[in-house]
This record gives sequence, C-alpha cells and structure tokens, in this order.
Amino acid sequence: MTHTVSFTKNAANIFFHILTRCNLKCRHCYINPAQHGNNTLTYETIEKWLTTFISAGKEANVIFLGGEPSLHPELSLCIKKARALGYRSVTVDTNGYLFNDILAKVTPQEVDYFSFSLDGATEDPHDRIRGKGSFRQCLTGIGQAVSREFKTSLIYTVSRTNIGELEKMPRLIKELGIDRFFIQVIGIRGKAADPSLEKMQTGREEWLRIVPGVARAAAAMGITTTYPKVYLSPEEPFECAGRVADNYFIFPNGRVYRCPLCEDFPVHSLVFGGDRLIPTDPINECDLFRLDIPEGCVMNKVIQSDNLSYREDGSPAYKIACCLLKEEIQP
Repeated sequence: MTHTVSFTKNAANIFFHILTRCNLKCRHCYINPAQHGNNTLTYETIEKWLTTFISAGKEANVIFLGGEPSLHPELSLCIKKARALGYRSVTVDTNGYLFNDILAKVTPQEVDYFSFSLDGATEDPHDRIRGKGSFRQCLTGIGQAVSREFKTSLIYTVSRTNIGELEKMPRLIKELGIDRFFIQVIGIRGKAADPSLEKMQTGREEWLRIVPGVARAAAAMGITTTYPKVYLSPEEPFECAGRVADNYFIFPNGRVYRCPLCEDFPVHSLVFGGDRLIPTDPINECDLFRLDIPEGCVMNKVIQSDNLSYREDGSPAYKIACCLLKEEIQP
C-alpha cells in the first residue's frame, strides 16, 4: 500500500548533529563547516538542547547525526538521556563504522533504529562515493547490529554514480535482515553544491523511471520503503513542511534550521543563545517559506533551478515538492 506521509504538528522531529567530524570524505556530504561549525558538543549541552524540544502534549523524535555520530564518546549517554526525557523514538544515522563500541553501550530498547548509509549494492559505486573499504565495513556494521537484535534501516542516496545499482538493493536488504529502506535524493548543498565538481543529481525522467518501481519491489519483499516524492504535477497542491510541520535541524554552532535545503546559508530561523532557543531576525528561511510560486519549493528554485522545466508559455511543466514530502510503501 502506497501513501504520502502527511505533515503534522502533533510531533516534533529533531535532527541533531552532535558533531560535524567524520572519518570519511563522502562526495555528496552536505556538512559545511563554515556554516555548521566544526566543534563537538559536550554532553551537558546536548542534554540541555534535547530538553528544549520536549513539551507537554507533543511527542518528539530524535535522530542523532554527524559527521559520524558514533565518533562522539558520549553518544550512548545522549541516547539514554533522550529516552529518559520521553522522546518517542531515538535513531542513530551511521556510516557503519560504529565507533566507541556503541552497540555494547546501548540496548535495542533504547535505540529504535540504527540507520546505515549504503550507496551501492556492490563495492565499486559505494567506495567511489564514500571511500575505499567503506562498503565492507558498512556490511560488517549492519551484521553486528542485526546480530545484537537492533532494528536497522538503510539509507541509499541516489546519484548518477549509483542509480544503476538501485534495482539490486531490495534483494541485498532482505539478505541483510534490514527492516526499513529509505531512498534519498541528493540536495545541492555542502560538497554537492561545489560547481567545480561533477554534478551528481539524476534527472527527473530517470528518477521517475527507476525509483518508484524499486520501492514497490522492496515492499513486495516485505520491506517498508520510503522515498521523496520530489516531483508534483501542476495540478497537485504544494505544501511546505516549514509552514505546517515541526522539524528542527540542529548544528553544533547553535544554528537551528527548519528546512535542510537552507543549511548552506545563514538564513536559519532559530539559534541557541546559551541554552535558550531564540528566533533570528528577518530575513530568514521562514520568510522564504511564505512565498507562493508556481514552481513549488522556493528554495529549490533559488539553489537548484536547473531541475525545473518550463512550457512554451513560461508556465512550469511540473512542481518541485517539499524535500521532506515522502511516499511510503508498506508490505
């Protein structure tokens, strides 16, 4: 069964970058130290910032990110604190190296998912994107997590380098014992925004021809699969998550964004001042969210307009959906 995951204000989703350091140098990495900082947050700061997003009557989910979050020596304490504070779900996104013996320091009852980034069904495409040896290490990390009975999910960021392997992924995921499959699209930010580097994004025709079919194939094998909708017909309504949902993307320098496409720019709408969350002055991302344009997402038109197409009369041939709008297919 396929359905669009609706935006909601009943729950807050906290994407918490507790550091920006990483052991890999992925070609599509979105981390931008000039904008996000390069420090590692202390446990005390993480605890206070986590507490900020817990409020009466609203559930919250937290995803710990980096860089590579398992490089943080106190990640296990952060996980336990999030659970103690009442977060509905706790997820750790990882490249599979699983530093600091993290699997031995937490339990499957404390972590809802370890979510592994794997960008190929075989070594070559994955290692070309993420670094030599990283494919084998990611498979090893997945095996360790599954053997310890942690729930696992897999993130596959589709690019020109690896889209040819996407159709092989459902079978591999099934063999690995993974519960959920997330197909992602590359955002033009961080390294992917560098004009001197080869463009990694796939085109609309290729995306629509391959991605939905692979998602259906994975679901047919019993794997819950989620992928970004990306493209809307001109008749479909556009909805911006920044207007109607509570998503927060936190970085170690205290910036808090509501939209990931804005993260390469100092237009964050919130910032931690000390331990208080403070709105920033206009013009910020929230002012952009209020703009209605026929192309759909304003930030898409600003930073990656080459994925738009127009008819002869100047009207857009399609709209770009909010980057947080997802299609989910359940078995």
